[in-house]
Amino acid sequence: MNYSSIIYALQMVLLAIVTFSEPAKAQKNPIYKNAAFDTDARVKDLISRMTVEEKAGQLSTLLGWDMYVKEGKQVKVSEKFKAAVSKEFTGMLWATLRADPWTQKTLLTGLNPELAAEATNAIQKYAITHSRLGIPLLLAEECPHGHMAIGTTVFPTSIGQGSTWNPQLIQEMASAIALETRLQGGHIGYGPVLDLAREPRWSRVEETYGEDPVLNSRMGEAMVTGFQGKNINSGVNVISTLKHFTAYGVPEGGHNGGSVAVGKRELLQSYLPPFKAAVKAGALSVMTAYNSIDGIPCSANHELLTEILKEQWGFKGFVVSDLGSISGLVSNHQVAGSAEEAAALAMNAGLDADLSGYGYGKSLVKAVNDGKVSVQQLNQAVSRVLRLKFEMGLFENPYVDAKRAKQTVRNPEHIALARKVARESIVLLKNQKNLLPLHNNYKKIAVIGPNADNIYNQLGDYTAPQERNSVITVLQGIKARAGSGTTVSYSKGCAIRDTSTREIAAAVALAKASDVAVVVLGGSSARDFKTSYLQTGAAQVQATANEISDMESGEGFDRSTLDLLGNQMELLKQVVKTGKPVILVLIKGRPLNLNWAAENVDAILDAWYPGQEGGNAIADILFGDYNPSGRLPISVPKSVGQLPVYYNFKKPAAHSYVEIDERPLYNFGYGLSYTNFRYDDLKAEVSGTGEQMRVTIHFSLKNTGKMAGEEVVQLYVKDKISSVVSPAIQLKKFKKVRLKEGEIQHLSFELEAEDLKLYNRDLQWVLEPGEFNLMVGASSTDIRLQKDITIK
Repeated sequence: MNYSSIIYALQMVLLAIVTFSEPAKAQKNPIYKNAAFDTDARVKDLISRMTVEEKAGQLSTLLGWDMYVKEGKQVKVSEKFKAAVSKEFTGMLWATLRADPWTQKTLLTGLNPELAAEATNAIQKYAITHSRLGIPLLLAEECPHGHMAIGTTVFPTSIGQGSTWNPQLIQEMASAIALETRLQGGHIGYGPVLDLAREPRWSRVEETYGEDPVLNSRMGEAMVTGFQGKNINSGVNVISTLKHFTAYGVPEGGHNGGSVAVGKRELLQSYLPPFKAAVKAGALSVMTAYNSIDGIPCSANHELLTEILKEQWGFKGFVVSDLGSISGLVSNHQVAGSAEEAAALAMNAGLDADLSGYGYGKSLVKAVNDGKVSVQQLNQAVSRVLRLKFEMGLFENPYVDAKRAKQTVRNPEHIALARKVARESIVLLKNQKNLLPLHNNYKKIAVIGPNADNIYNQLGDYTAPQERNSVITVLQGIKARAGSGTTVSYSKGCAIRDTSTREIAAAVALAKASDVAVVVLGGSSARDFKTSYLQTGAAQVQATANEISDMESGEGFDRSTLDLLGNQMELLKQVVKTGKPVILVLIKGRPLNLNWAAENVDAILDAWYPGQEGGNAIADILFGDYNPSGRLPISVPKSVGQLPVYYNFKKPAAHSYVEIDERPLYNFGYGLSYTNFRYDDLKAEVSGTGEQMRVTIHFSLKNTGKMAGEEVVQLYVKDKISSVVSPAIQLKKFKKVRLKEGEIQHLSFELEAEDLKLYNRDLQWVLEPGEFNLMVGASSTDIRLQKDITIK
């Protein structure tokens, strides 16, 4: 027996003596409040003191933005929160600091970082001092590309983060987000979203890292490590909640939350690996998805939540529902006839906590009292939540320093980091005749388009209200970089969705009078106060709405086409018709139809939603201050009729349609640079057998161009003969490498048995002997070096 086991045994003996000698309620210094005991003992002691109602309350995550009242520069708890403590025994809040049109929190009615910290302190103090057991709260916040609160740093959305192909940078970004969240009193950050985006009509593509399980896995690991650090009791880290478990990103017809058609082998082989990797990296929370898989809603799926997640993967954190998804077992999926039955289905499946406050609560209490849920099952769920409260040190240190929050949130270092992430996220799709980077001969620059000078269209969904001077638009970025010798003029031209043509003529006239035109088009996920929202926070789309917002992407805004909306194409065509050099900059949340632009526009930059520093980042690339290094994490189709069009399709190879070929317009992994790279001298060695098998790959990379730049080196594998149908090509490793002009680097990758395994006919995870084709290159269709190897 080791020392930790001896200590634990002694603590259990002490626990038994104390419990026997003095009734629990009479103890002056109960074990759960004594930090000298380990977490297991404290959890066991606290649960032994709790009623069924109090246990259910610990599993209820109420909507938090109504739990405080702001009066001038003062903030205090609301009557609604007092009732939640006294009547619902609530143990968690969600989105307490969230501000957006749905919550009706604005720059005026919401909280700056200092007041936010004071609000969460007030909420914690009231919960601790006005509840029977004095249990602190867990406060969860939305954190996919920055903490969704006023005054925080806004980074590019996840699809842009995926375009960096730089997990180390994303980990650094996640650490900054965690710091800003924790200093304001948050404990849980919702993110990363690990859904594979293989359906671009779906409204939430922007929240994902793209279509590939390996890229998603590496990004997920980076986010978890950045959020949680090495110790969640650090005071600067937060718990990471993985979303959405699982296969949420491929709904039939692109309908958000709709059912998915995924076989079990594909589920295991493609959709679960990013979650498994993030759990292995230490993730402490997982959120269920709204969809069903093969007729079983994810929020009531015992195989997913208990057998795979908890038993096979050893997940130690807690599972939380998506907002209202337990009630959705009654209203949406119709697999339960009552709220009590829905609570029992979810709890018995392994769903620990309810995001809403009405999925469990009284319904769960009734289910326990009626014998539909065992006390043991309830205790297991409660212990998973309480364990994290103890491990975060909330019983000893429930409060935060408001002054530190004021000084640290959105500091200059974080703003600089936002610019760096944005720069690396931008993908150069076309650069005819090396129009870019712009040279000094262009003295008159026209900046045109609905996304050229719109701060909210640049930021993506899950973004709080912003002060105007905190976001750098494309127009501002170009003006700041162009210098005094260049005239930069602006014309909006049109809106995203509105079909008015009254401003197009002015934009065309401006282009004619300029040396070069930068046309900024795309989409928007910017929530506005005109749009109505469902209880889940998703936008309620009204195709016949009188007032047309720009919003065409973001949760709830599913598309039937991928065309540029409104009169954007008319504007682009008219500007190109002037004969002036045209650079198309795209700011958007999903792949759009770029067929005409790819044939007729001189240069194209895809910036996704680049965040608050997007304008500066785009200017950095336009003027050559940074060599574009972004690569596509998702394929860009030519038509919705091709869908799905992800690169790692199952054999056999697709064939052409009557109207068009089968290939996407731009492939997964694609992206241009201002310099050129040459790949040479591929060598591959196989050593070991079975689980000890290793494949070591060596090659050289040379920058043969005239400026420094970064190349994303990608290693793909094809299993030439397999017992089950396998992908035609599959990414396995990648590395972002920076090379000076003329520099050569000798690079290597190592593949392990896990990298080459598959689920065989018996759904066993095995390495099959045979031949594999190794492919090294710059994208999934730009393979520079190949070699076959044999696994014996």
